[in-house]
Order: sequence, then structure tokens, then C-alpha cells
Amino acid sequence: MIDFFYGPGPNPLKIALFLAETGLPFKARPVDTYRGAQHDAAFRALNPNGKVPALVDTEGPEGRTAIVFDSTAILLYLAEKTRQFVGEAQDRPQLLSWLMFVATGLGPFSGQAVHFQNAAPKGLDYALNRYRREAERHYQVLNDHLEGRSFIVGDRYTIVDMSAWGWLDRAMRVMNTEDRPLERWPNLVRFMDMINARPAVQHAQAIMSGHAFKTTMDEEARQAMYPTSFSPASKGTVS
Repeated sequence: MIDFFYGPGPNPLKIALFLAETGLPFKARPVDTYRGAQHDAAFRALNPNGKVPALVDTEGPEGRTAIVFDSTAILLYLAEKTRQFVGEAQDRPQLLSWLMFVATGLGPFSGQAVHFQNAAPKGLDYALNRYRREAERHYQVLNDHLEGRSFIVGDRYTIVDMSAWGWLDRAMRVMNTEDRPLERWPNLVRFMDMINARPAVQHAQAIMSGHAFKTTMDEEARQAMYPTSFSPASKGTVS
């Protein structure tokens, strides 16, 4: 059995999509990040970095329990466990390359763009511009790569597509607009339309909405997510 520890956000969403696509049996374990549940000792034992998602698989390699954290690591683990959505053997170098493009570029810069536009103190124009422009640059790189392609790697749907979809799904917040946020990147629009048409997407969204997470950014949430100082008792994170 798989225990899927998740909270609201694009990284858990990717894992929800994989679980929906494969039909793997799992239990959804909500972690309310705005209430600071990611800092609880029990969760830190699973992910010392205090971020969602995390996964516990009691039927891991050689019958041993496996604990995996970080969405990219979880996608790789589940894909290799099920032998699904990993592409062809010859696609492996490109699969790893584009998976890391999302993990180290598209995802982090998108997340920081959202933070500096919505949560950071006013007046940090350099940081806001830096992260917003980098998010847009990553959009352009992926848009150019998708010219004449249906999928990011090879000729079939893989975990790379799931990973990119998780962050592109948040384009409205990254671009700070509700009006066609990806219209400058037509290949990304086409890509998202294709993925969103998959039945598993609705299932994934249902998984993510299965718990009423706290959504109010009050002082408790700010201290949980963005503490003003670091201490062993207050280890904030952006999940």
C-alpha cells in the first residue's frame, strides 16, 4: 500500500496525476501546510526538508518499506516501480534532462515568481522582475521544444509531461492574470489542452480537493510558510 502525503500545490498535483493514471492503490494523507503540519516531527521523519509531497510504500523494493520525498524523485520511483510512463530506453537521457529542467528551472522560478508577486513585502522590484522573467524564459524554452511535438520526450506521454503540467497548471498565478496566461506560448496552450483532456486529470483534481485545507494567509500561515528567521522550532518552507 502507498501512503501519499500531500498538500495544495503543483508538486503534489503531479503525483496525484500519476496515481490517477495508473490506478495504484493508495491512501491520501493530507498535510495542512498553512497550519504548519509539514513541520511536525512525524512528517519530518518522512521528509527532513519539511515539504510536500512525500510517499511511503510498504511494498517497496525486495518487500521493504520505501520512503521517498521530492516530487521528481517520487515520479521516478513510481514510474520505475510500475514500468509505466518512462518512455523508450533510448529516450532515457532526454527524459532525465527534461525532468530536471522542470525540477530545477521551470518549477522553482515559477514558485518564486508567485511568491514575490503575492506574498513578499512590497518594493522588491528586482526580485519580482528576476523570477517573473525567468519563469517566462522557461515557458519559451519549453514552447520552442514542443514545436512539432505532442509530448516533451519521445512520442508518448511520460512523467516529464506530468511534471511540466503540474506547474503549467499554475500559469495564472505565475503570470498574475486570469486572462489566457499562456497565450504568448501557443505550443504550451496546445500541450495543456491535450493533457487536460485526459480523464485522469479530473481524478487527480478530485484527489487534491478531498481535504479542506486552510487557505487563509493569516499570521499562523505566514509563520508556517515564510518565517522571518530560522530556528529549529520554526523551519518554514514553500511547498
